Amino acid sequence: MNTTKTKVCSSCESTFSCGDISVENKCWCNDFPPIFNLSEGGDCLCQTCFKEACVDKIDAYVETMTPKKALQNKALSLPKTAKLIEDIDYYKEEGTTVFTSWFHLKRGNCCGNDCRHCPY
Repeated sequence: MNTTKTKVCSSCESTFSCGDISVENKCWCNDFPPIFNLSEGGDCLCQTCFKEACVDKIDAYVETMTPKKALQNKALSLPKTAKLIEDIDYYKEEGTTVFTSWFHLKRGNCCGNDCRHCPY
């Protein structure tokens, strides 16, 4: 039984469906990095606003990274997410997938391939 809840985005005020509430913690937002406390953003955000908020928070965090800090960054301690998310973990450039600094920070080390966004 798929039971969704209709919510109103606390940012843009659009309505959206909040995942399958019949399954514990099963919502589309669970695919995103768990980087927010509920108290930080008020109520839920729609997928567009939530993704934008994640990108902004991750970009601000990545700007503070140095190779030394990257070795013990907080992305390593977060629960792993099942899916890669475009604009958070990677972006497309002329048909090529380019991994972001956040993706590399979650992986936890340099792969030695001279990646464009390697923080190590």
